[in-house]
Amino acid sequence: MKALRDLEVFLHTADSGSLTDAARRLDITPAAASMAIKRLEAELGLALFVRSTRSLRLTEEGRVYLTHCRQALQTLDDGHEAARAGSAAFTGVVLMSVPSDIGRNLILPLLDEFLEHHPRLQLRMLLSDRPADVYRQPVDLTLRYGELADSSLIALPVAPDNRRVLCASPAYLARVGVPDSPRALARHNCLCFMLDGYVHDRWTFCRDGEEVHVGVKGDRIADDGDAVRRWALDGRGIAFKSEIDAAGDLEAGRLVRLCPEWLGERAPINLVCADRRRITPVIQSLRDFLARRCAERLAAAQAA
Repeated sequence: MKALRDLEVFLHTADSGSLTDAARRLDITPAAASMAIKRLEAELGLALFVRSTRSLRLTEEGRVYLTHCRQALQTLDDGHEAARAGSAAFTGVVLMSVPSDIGRNLILPLLDEFLEHHPRLQLRMLLSDRPADVYRQPVDLTLRYGELADSSLIALPVAPDNRRVLCASPAYLARVGVPDSPRALARHNCLCFMLDGYVHDRWTFCRDGEEVHVGVKGDRIADDGDAVRRWALDGRGIAFKSEIDAAGDLEAGRLVRLCPEWLGERAPINLVCADRRRITPVIQSLRDFLARRCAERLAAAQAA
């Protein structure tokens, strides 16, 4: 369906501000993405983007059209989910392992929504920041951040473009001040995450090809991502959180994005299993559902 794909290209281009990024997300060439936008503009008889050599930005007409486009695609996605639920009722049990912060604050409510469409399915979730061993533990799949060290594992992308972002509460920034660059973090209380005894206290940023590694310190360290988030919300310091974990707080203004011109470390999110034969229709459907909702959450946070 070429017309539908053109709408998807427009939506992803508007959200990312880049034809190249939109093409990568949709697994097409930049040239194909550009042609899709041209077809759509020709059909509408108006310009959707103002183009420069470095970036794209929506025209006023493009902003109006984007709202309706997003609603239309969401309605279509919901229809697909309802049709799949009616024609292929999923049954059985799926056991997932999920990190604490994203598990409590995003995945739990999303699973509620997923189960509304598949009432005969049972999901069991293990909440822990310690990665599950999919070979030794009785889990069907696990949600993981970062690139996979074990190439034999099967990864289903959920949020491939997720990164870490610097963030702090308005109260902390009013009290201590706003860092003007990552190098200024030395003057701030930084809230660190620890896993398997290793403290993540060396934070990496890049801008225009320049990469900066900053050693940070603070008075609070936790091996639970949700604890770090709660400290940040309470005004205890600056956190370096996965953007999708912080998305709701950024959108609501409970946390403020810092040094936005610097890109934080990549933190892609995948559903991981031990064997491709474990990728059943229910797991594929769950992955597709989570990927759509995560893309929406990131887009809302970036627009805030």
